[in-house]
Amino acid sequence: MKTVFSKIIVVVLLSILLAGCSSVEMFKEKTEFAPYKEYTTFAILNKEFDQRGFRDAFLDAMVLDGLERLLQGQGMVYDPNEPEIILRYTSNEDPRQKEIVNNMMPMWGYRVWDPWMFDPRFMNRPPVSTKNYELMQLIVDFVDPKNDKMLMRLTAVSEVSSPKDKQKKVKKSVEKVVETYINHMKNK
Repeated sequence: MKTVFSKIIVVVLLSILLAGCSSVEMFKEKTEFAPYKEYTTFAILNKEFDQRGFRDAFLDAMVLDGLERLLQGQGMVYDPNEPEIILRYTSNEDPRQKEIVNNMMPMWGYRVWDPWMFDPRFMNRPPVSTKNYELMQLIVDFVDPKNDKMLMRLTAVSEVSSPKDKQKKVKKSVEKVVETYINHMKNK
């Protein structure tokens, strides 16, 4: 009985930990009207007018292909002539810095009673350093051309520290945008 209870507690704690570690935050903005029907066809303006949403052509292609593939996977059809919903995406890539406080007295509290006060790992190291990162936003507008109103604007926000990390976060952002759109349509 104790092992079953301890396994349940471990599973619950791991699920809470993993749910709290989401690296992409989603924001739903500018909902001008509630969806009145299931949309079956879509078009992406960036593809039709050859506009880039990202400065990097590879990332732009990842977003374009990801949106198209995931929406088609949900049963929607790409129709540039008479779409029921139009998508338009853009990005905001903002370089930033944050301060990191280096703990000069690790492992033994504040080294009050430590007889070995010398720690060579922290010699000539400043107590505060800075880290460069990029705040990346993927902004996707869903527009109903029949009403000429915006169904919603979804913004996926994440911190990026390297080009490889940026590709992973872009892919995850696209997946979260489509997932949020599908959930919004199901909860009419």
